[in-house]
Parts: sequence; structure tokens; C-alpha cells
Amino acid sequence: MAIVMITGGARSGKSALAEKMCIETEKRVGYIATAVETDDDMRDRIMRHRQRRPDNWITFERYRDFAALAGDDRFFECDVFLMDCVTTMITNHMMDSGLCFDTCGLGAVQALEDGIRAEVDSLIAVMKTGGKRLVIVTNEVGAGIVPAYRMGSLFRDIAGRINMHIAAAADEVYCTISGLALRLK
Repeated sequence: MAIVMITGGARSGKSALAEKMCIETEKRVGYIATAVETDDDMRDRIMRHRQRRPDNWITFERYRDFAALAGDDRFFECDVFLMDCVTTMITNHMMDSGLCFDTCGLGAVQALEDGIRAEVDSLIAVMKTGGKRLVIVTNEVGAGIVPAYRMGSLFRDIAGRINMHIAAAADEVYCTISGLALRLK
């Protein structure tokens, strides 16, 4: 069992590297897709990711309730899992929360973040218990501009802290820049 985290900016080659790493194991891959089809742009992104994946990969569409993976018979058919991506998962949780990010208190934001961290911990735990290799893709959000609106700032802060949490638990961490990978851990 190993946890591999791949981070980097938008369109930096994170997913391609993660997919390559999974293919190179020559083992059965489970793909945890966190995206939700919300508009034409997201539909196009999802379609592109689907087209790149080998036909024999098993797809699990979820961004929450990762403990339930162990109750799915297909989970046991896979040795390696690729979760793409953490920041999309965070966005989905923020949208599901019902919070008005312009006016909500920081206590509510902290409760949301705690719930997201618990989901990540649940994913890691189910993989460790099952003896699975886990490759996690996430966006590096700390190198960009400071968002001009509160929800964007809160997202950046939550994502940054969740990424640090995952990196601390990971056995390997990579950063991609312009399609090139740099091993950080």
C-alpha cells in the first residue's frame, strides 16, 4: 500500500502523469472520478478524461462516502486506485454545503473543511485497509493570484490545507509543471 500525491497547476500534466503511473503498474486500476457534470465545459472535460482512460479501468463516480467503496465488489478487483481530483471534490462539497460564502461565519467554513478532511481520511483508510495503492491528483492553488471574492479565497485556503494534509500522509509527492514531473517527497 502506498499513497502517491500529484499536484500542479491547471493543465500542467497532473492527470496524464497519474494515469501513466497507474498503467505502468500493470495492475487493475480503479478510477475515482470526482467531477459532476454541471455545464457544457465540465461535460467536455469529463469526456476527455474518459477517452484517455483504458477500457479495462473500473470507474467509481463519487466525491464523498469513500468508506462505501469497500462494500462494492468491484473495489476488490482493483489493486491501484487513481482519484482525480481533490480540488474538484472540494468544490462539490462547497456547492453542496448550502452556505452563503459571502456572509457565513468562519465556524461554518471550519466545519465544512473538517468534513472534507474526514472524507480524505476515509479514502486513505479504506485504501490502507484494502492494501491498495492510491494515486491522488490535486491542483496546487498557492501559486496563483489572490481571489477577488470570498468564496474563492475560502476555496484556496481549504484546498491548500487539505493538500498539505494529504502530502503529509503520502509516501510520494510529485509536482508537475509544463508536463514535467518533479519529485518532492
